Amino acid sequence: MSPETSRKFHYWQWRTIIVTMIGYALFYFVRKNFSMAMNGMETDLGITKTSLGFFLTLNGLIYGASRFVNGFFADRLNARFYMATGLALCALSNFAFGFGVDIASWLAGAPSGPGFSNMLILFMGITWLVNGALQGTGFPPCARLLTHWIPPGELATKMSFWNTSHSIGAGLVTILCGYIMARAGAPGTHHGAWRWCFWIPACISMAGAVFLFAALRDTPASVGLPELGDTAAKLKAPVEKTAEYRALLREKVFGNPLIWMLSAANFFVYVVRFSMLDWGPTLLQQSKGAGVVLAGWLVAFFEIAGIIGMIVAGWATDRVFKGRAHRACVFCMAGAAACALAFWQIPAGAPPWLFFATLCATGFFIYGPQALIGIASANQATKKAAATASGLTGVFGYASTAVSGLGFGYIAQHYGWNIVHITIVVTAFIGMAVFLLMWRAKAHGYEEIKN
Repeated sequence: MSPETSRKFHYWQWRTIIVTMIGYALFYFVRKNFSMAMNGMETDLGITKTSLGFFLTLNGLIYGASRFVNGFFADRLNARFYMATGLALCALSNFAFGFGVDIASWLAGAPSGPGFSNMLILFMGITWLVNGALQGTGFPPCARLLTHWIPPGELATKMSFWNTSHSIGAGLVTILCGYIMARAGAPGTHHGAWRWCFWIPACISMAGAVFLFAALRDTPASVGLPELGDTAAKLKAPVEKTAEYRALLREKVFGNPLIWMLSAANFFVYVVRFSMLDWGPTLLQQSKGAGVVLAGWLVAFFEIAGIIGMIVAGWATDRVFKGRAHRACVFCMAGAAACALAFWQIPAGAPPWLFFATLCATGFFIYGPQALIGIASANQATKKAAATASGLTGVFGYASTAVSGLGFGYIAQHYGWNIVHITIVVTAFIGMAVFLLMWRAKAHGYEEIKN
């Protein structure tokens, strides 16, 4: 590239990274707000932990499937329109969820009674399922964009930086909703507050959808720039023929044992991650005696520590492990297991700094693998099938909600939070073992592409 073209490429590369970071963070505003609202919904509506866990599981499963399906489309469609439209629709589903009590009352003909309760659960369940399906339009277009704008040798460092977007989004929305839950409604109660946990983030995300549409562009070619030089020679033209595209997917994704192993590892990583992201506010209040605002800040700092962990893990992958993300993940999972064990042993009512220290350490370690699995799968599948590969790993990641959602809700309700803690620690060690199986794997699959 000429110096002028290089400067322009650098500008658009970082513009794409920053804009998609903001956009993906806002997807979390209209997904992880549910976790902060759960305690209020349990109090106001009498919804059990098992039912709340069922909501989490259904949302996670449908999101994982949606992310997989959307990976096929995102590899071939304009990412700008795809991502902006998806975020706007997610915001609309959150508006509808917040009005669930009113709509259920209208449909049932009364604001109370068994008919109302059943209608409320049904309407909220369907609405949150729809939101899970729409959430699948978030990451796949980002995977497409980033692999077109970032060369493989820089992908771990820059995509780890980008991957902080979901931690930023989840952290900010837990703080926001923590204050909403503490200050809205009658003093000392959650009455009505949980609804604002959906309406306010939805307003912010709707504005974000407009921003995405205005600020994003698709591939380098869409702004008159050349495709990345280090892979352009082997990836000269888009795969247009259906048969050829299917052959590529068979070779680089569905017939690639490393993609399947990364997917399996993602299941265990996400059980540990979602244990705090989904149940953290409730667990901290009911198991450790934290107040609602403190619980929000604790979960936010779990995410903030995860940001640092992702960046460090990405840097270590490129500089220490020579692009072999799976090797870095072995050490990250060992650290996550040890810190989760330490957090479990802290008694309720202990000084808050102990909770902050152990939760931050757990977040630091678990978010390394969470980021690196996406990077490793994109590098193994190459940029031609990156979104599809991320979709497949996502299916396994969000299948984990069968454990972290319904499973943890049922266990907490019937056996107590201690069994939940034990499950989290054991899961982290199993994840470490899966990553060890990939120790000898190559860093990426570009050299295997046939001209």
